[in-house]
Amino acid sequence: MKPLEVARSGRADPEAAARYRAAGWWGDLTLSRRVADLAQAKPDADAYVTPEGRFSWLQYDQAGNRIAAEILARGLPPGSRVAVILPDGPAVHAALLGVERAGMVAVGIGARAGIAEIAHLLKRTGAGLLIAHDRMRDQSIAELVAAVRGQGAPLSQWLAVPDLIANPEWIVAAPVDTAGFPLGDPDSLFLINSTSGTTGMPKCVMHTQNRWFYFHKLAAEAGCFGEDEVFMGAVPAPFGFGLWTAHFSPTALGVPTVVLPRFDAGLALDLIERERVTVLCCVSTQFIMLLNEQAERPRDLSSLRAMFTGGEAVPYKRAAEFEEVTGAAVLQFYGSNETGALSRTTASDSREHRLKTAGRIIDEMEVRLFDPATRAEVEGSGQPACRGPATCLGYWDDDEANAKLFTPDGWMLMGDIVDVDADGYLRVVGRTSEFIIRGGKNLSAPAIEAEVATHPAVALVAAVPAPDPVFGERVCVYVVPRAGQELTLDQLTAHLSERGVSREWFPEYLVLMDELPRSSGGKVAKGALTDDAKKRWAVPA
Repeated sequence: MKPLEVARSGRADPEAAARYRAAGWWGDLTLSRRVADLAQAKPDADAYVTPEGRFSWLQYDQAGNRIAAEILARGLPPGSRVAVILPDGPAVHAALLGVERAGMVAVGIGARAGIAEIAHLLKRTGAGLLIAHDRMRDQSIAELVAAVRGQGAPLSQWLAVPDLIANPEWIVAAPVDTAGFPLGDPDSLFLINSTSGTTGMPKCVMHTQNRWFYFHKLAAEAGCFGEDEVFMGAVPAPFGFGLWTAHFSPTALGVPTVVLPRFDAGLALDLIERERVTVLCCVSTQFIMLLNEQAERPRDLSSLRAMFTGGEAVPYKRAAEFEEVTGAAVLQFYGSNETGALSRTTASDSREHRLKTAGRIIDEMEVRLFDPATRAEVEGSGQPACRGPATCLGYWDDDEANAKLFTPDGWMLMGDIVDVDADGYLRVVGRTSEFIIRGGKNLSAPAIEAEVATHPAVALVAAVPAPDPVFGERVCVYVVPRAGQELTLDQLTAHLSERGVSREWFPEYLVLMDELPRSSGGKVAKGALTDDAKKRWAVPA
């Protein structure tokens, strides 16, 4: 089947699925079946741990059943879209499980999403039922529904799910007959989530379960997972990174996951120490915040074996520092919510390969490189694309976006420019949409950020273009200084000069901030920073 046909069908290409099964990459297991098995095998063992309490596999299974029954009681036809807006914790995972067991499609929306973004996703997907807590962000679920309806969202019903740690009686308050639950299909659409929304309104990405079970196998090999792991997932569950780190991998292994309703570096470190976390999963911004907090008040992090990161450029100096402070190997996948993974680093890679590359190309993902301007296939350096068992089905009901996502012959494109060396190791040079074009020359924002981050006073940095009447764009950096440190533009450029950095990369504007804005997926919201730079240095008409 062609990519657009697959996207419209909501199911993996049968021929490709058969190949993936034959190779052992895909299987017939569903998450629903796995949770039920764990509820039987070890009912009282921890599935999720929060700062407030513990949630067992039996509770997880029962909560999924209760939510599935509540959904089915509302009379929705099979395959209906059900929006889930919940902070990280047992409730969001139980809600996703309940939607799956009801035979519906979950629309996972980040708990930090704004009303305009929520309304956009609801309108795009046609979701008619919303699952949320009774109160979120100082408003009731009824007020949230009224607000998104006011922007044209088609919501007709809602379901309030309580904090399941604080209200365990809700889980078993009503008898549930599971006989009517439909059988799941790991090759079919089970969840729609969104791109992170760092720029503009997000698109709706369609997921099968098998792509994430395959991703788990890649992660288990890379991190040498055992049966005694304790995960901490710092990225919200509706997003791709959060799906494998808190929804799929721990359940596939049958091990506990520590989750936070909202990321807090100090609290995260306390829980790593208390729960003896072995596998930490977070974006680069988060692990830098953890390092900064650890320097202020050290904890015992000796239990950590691996830290998976990604989603943003991984700064070598800070990643090496993390390894030295914790003893854990810093690992990453290179990919996206759409593609899954094109390359990965593993525990057996050298530090240079782990921290200065995005890892070795994954053979079964059939990675190709293209010229971003002509779409001609090239070697060594170009825009990467892939086709394999980790990819999504495409974008929901969006032929125009799918036509941009795929090449005409069916390869799914990334938005980056990368180099691939003779040994198959991939390095990200920059994004096709993340260049600062100064005087006609493309400057890589991630590369500039990596250099600025080497200054000892810099805790976090984001580089964006500032408008200029002569050069078109100039380099502007937004910096969160380390505690007690000061930084001027002259000090920063002097540091870069000492490092031998090209003057073209020197920031020409510096904005100091207490914190960088972040999208609902946890990444730095560069769209907001770019808008701020446009206002600060607006070019007269």
